[in-house]
Amino acid sequence: MGRRRRDGEGTLRVDGVEVPLEVAASYRARTRGLLGRDGIVGALLLTPAASVHTFGMRFPLDVAYLDRRLRVLAVVTMRPGRLGLPRPRSRHVLEAAAGAMAGWGVRPGARVEIETGRPEAGLGADADGR
Repeated sequence: MGRRRRDGEGTLRVDGVEVPLEVAASYRARTRGLLGRDGIVGALLLTPAASVHTFGMRFPLDVAYLDRRLRVLAVVTMRPGRLGLPRPRSRHVLEAAAGAMAGWGVRPGARVEIETGRPEAGLGADADGR
């Protein structure tokens, strides 16, 4: 059974690095994403999501596609005005300013942790650790 996810803030952890995180779980928040912003401090998690676009964006993005266990499937950099193809097995998408993810250690095969401060909003492993 899936967990209910909510919009909010949290922390992204990867390889000991902690990054401020915004969570966009509602349809409205996912649709808005980073549109109209000049940048972002930290990252934005779109959940659920399997693809993104950068139409109307003001800056290039690093985009990481995550599976249901929060393992990174792929990382791409997208310039404004692009359409990303859906990624098979992707359940979540992380967005950040271009170049940021390499510095955090977000790369294919890495596993990220998401802490939101709300147990019902947690992501990743099932109750039995899978």
